[in-house]
Amino acid sequence: MGLKFPNPVGLAAGFDKDGKYFETMSHLGFGFIEIGTVTPLSQDGNPQPRLFRLIEDEGIINRMGFNNEGVEAMCRRLRNKKNTKIIIGGNIGKNKLTANESATDDYLKCFNALHDLVDYFVVNVSSPNTPGLRDLQEKEPLTRLLQTLVIANKSKSIQRPILLKIAPDLTNTQLDDIIDIVKETQIEGVIGTNTTIARDPLSTPEAKIVAIGNGGLSGKPLKGRSTEVIRYLANGLEKGKLIIGVGGISSADDAIEKLNAGASLIQVYSGLIYEGPNLVKQINKSLIHYKSA
Repeated sequence: MGLKFPNPVGLAAGFDKDGKYFETMSHLGFGFIEIGTVTPLSQDGNPQPRLFRLIEDEGIINRMGFNNEGVEAMCRRLRNKKNTKIIIGGNIGKNKLTANESATDDYLKCFNALHDLVDYFVVNVSSPNTPGLRDLQEKEPLTRLLQTLVIANKSKSIQRPILLKIAPDLTNTQLDDIIDIVKETQIEGVIGTNTTIARDPLSTPEAKIVAIGNGGLSGKPLKGRSTEVIRYLANGLEKGKLIIGVGGISSADDAIEKLNAGASLIQVYSGLIYEGPNLVKQINKSLIHYKSA
């Protein structure tokens, strides 16, 4: 993407939703940090409780709902950053009250506001926690959204790479559509994957899962499906398109599995919660000797 990453291990979006912690988190050894998802206007997100640990499965269910302070607050923090060497991705979304017919306007507002302040963009249409958001993954609205952002990008003096973050719950037919859309719009690549609405197989008692209710599942239970999606995309995308692998990475072996499937970079979040901050170092040390399969 025209960027030089110090290492391929990144912090996934959702941890630093407002750009408050990227400088602190960079000391853990991340090669890049993705902030957001941010929306044009501040919003509280879904009612609490909205975050649940599945200890038996080393998984997490969340239904946060894009809680954030809005894009202008994020911009203020980015303008005041002290470490200018951190590679930062801006993960952008739409406000809950914005109808899907007007969603492009929300993404465009975030894109224009952050354009001079981040190194790459991620278009998040795959969170299960904003009603109707995943409908934007359908071929026609997604193509229209991405084309609008690409046109806006080309109008700037400097172009920023644009990536699309997709759900693990897409069918192969829908993944084929994603591959076609990436080719048609010529965005730089895909992040695979967001959290899943699936609930199997899990060791956590079913009664507990039912009591928790809706939300996106992350962590170890997501690992297999995320890797399947990455492998499918890698086989279908044009050469040179980037895949960032995220979903269930809690060890160096998990990271290597994603790279062997076709990812060029990886991201962690839930694995960091269960394994601790040393996970980043462990993965990077193993990758020194990594050779792709």
